[in-house]
Amino acid sequence: MMPSREAVRDALRREALCAAAVRALTGDPALHYRGGRLCRQLRPLPLHAPHLRSNAYEDDFASLRGAADGAALRLMHSDAALHRRLCPDDPVERLLFELFEQVRCEAHVPPGMRGLAHNLRERFDAWSRAYCRAGLAEDQLGILIYTVAQIVWSRVTGWPVLEDTEDLIETTRAGIVPAIGVQLAGLRRHRRDQCAYAHDARELARRVAAMLAEERAAFAADDTGDARQPDDALTSFSLWVDFDESDEALHALAPTGESRVLGAAEDGYRAYTTQFDTEIRPAARIREPQLREYREQLDERIAARGIHVARLARVLQAALAVPQRDGWSFGEEDGRIDGRRLAQVVSSPAERRVFTRERLRPRGDCVVSFLIDCSGSMKAHIEPVAMLVDVVARAAEQAGLATEVLGFTTGAWNGGRARLDWLACGRPPHPGRLNETCHMVFKCADDSWRRARTGIAALFKADLFREGVDGEAVEWACTRLAARTEARRILVVISDGSPMDAATAQANDAFYLDNHLKEVVARHETLRDVDVIGLGVGLDLSPYYRHCVALDLAEPLDMARLVGLARWIGVRR
Repeated sequence: MMPSREAVRDALRREALCAAAVRALTGDPALHYRGGRLCRQLRPLPLHAPHLRSNAYEDDFASLRGAADGAALRLMHSDAALHRRLCPDDPVERLLFELFEQVRCEAHVPPGMRGLAHNLRERFDAWSRAYCRAGLAEDQLGILIYTVAQIVWSRVTGWPVLEDTEDLIETTRAGIVPAIGVQLAGLRRHRRDQCAYAHDARELARRVAAMLAEERAAFAADDTGDARQPDDALTSFSLWVDFDESDEALHALAPTGESRVLGAAEDGYRAYTTQFDTEIRPAARIREPQLREYREQLDERIAARGIHVARLARVLQAALAVPQRDGWSFGEEDGRIDGRRLAQVVSSPAERRVFTRERLRPRGDCVVSFLIDCSGSMKAHIEPVAMLVDVVARAAEQAGLATEVLGFTTGAWNGGRARLDWLACGRPPHPGRLNETCHMVFKCADDSWRRARTGIAALFKADLFREGVDGEAVEWACTRLAARTEARRILVVISDGSPMDAATAQANDAFYLDNHLKEVVARHETLRDVDVIGLGVGLDLSPYYRHCVALDLAEPLDMARLVGLARWIGVRR
């Protein structure tokens, strides 16, 4: 069932209560939650511990309060400048160091605040159970990360490890504690002194990162055909450190606010008329010679970057493919006994190749859709965007994945025929969306890249770019994906700003389309039918998308950035 507007409002109220608790503890009136992240005014705070990530639509209130209380203690007991100065450069070490510092802060529970201590334990236990339910503790790398987190939490706070998984970590704990015992003792001893604690935490992070590197190497050497990658546990453990920005390098946040018109409307969001809405294939409206010229221009730009498409395909396959049965492998030295070779066991007892194993091959059971904002401001960025979606679509096809490239704009500036109809009817108040939407299909999921390559080049046509009604476009793209048979469906929305249609804003209020986009994204995040993620072009889209990243397309689109982006898309959320 679709979540009601009351459910969305309830989630926002719960976040508001958590923000009030954080402000009360810290005494900072500028703190609030926006898009699931704690912000000071318009800046998200760099709180990267994995168990601080909460979901107001799914987590119970005690768990939400635990995340908020943990964030408050971090702000109260951690010197941000000192932490940045002592933080290691290696991404894996930094990820662990962030967790260790958060645990130190959570050990500073004010006397007499038993409710706060209860909330912290509830939050950490909830994260621990979710980590295990996701299957991330089923391999050596995942269980090592989980065991270290549990040990440090218990040693520093003095609270016991999660009872449900105590047996699971016992063997790993017995194996690693002798190697890190000195650092664990230092963490406990120096938990009141951030500087001294940081030196032990850095050394512990270095030792654990070395253990993880050894496990990765062992995983790579084990040619089992398993589709799971060794970094699955790390990427789910915390934020993607490849896209983590320092306080000085944070991108601008998309402006947002509350729509009084949408909040007061009994029937919710509506369009004044859909009579003039269209869905088109732009390539069919461009002359063949011009379309070929656009394609040649796009090919030249991609060739100049020296992008290795085959390598990108391997990254996408590793990130998005799932293991599926592909028959049996006979003559193995372990596995299930092959009944046809029982006689051989009797006649040649030393022969070990009498087993059979199920063969698993990675296969793409996933569709990725790129939804491109074709508003006027995106015209300046369309060349690198076209390069990005074209290369990823081509690599995804080589990896056995389906992709589609969509776009959205309006049929006219400032309302067009829809606004003229509204004027002719005497300008009734609060008409809703007041423009004619235009949804565009540059590449269908069933089309091969070779067949659709000229259609993707139609992105270069300048007169496509007008205004943007993002919420309806996201709903349209999600509906297309929901009709697909793939097990996993991902929608990547590429945009450089907030929804904007001048006629709608003038006739309703400035945040009417803005708030509708939030409702649409929140609904699909709750349904989990489509993974909706935002790729901001030089802009932080976290007010709208819980999972988003800002990408500066002023910098060259090289192989390293494409690989990082492909891995980010593939993270299971």
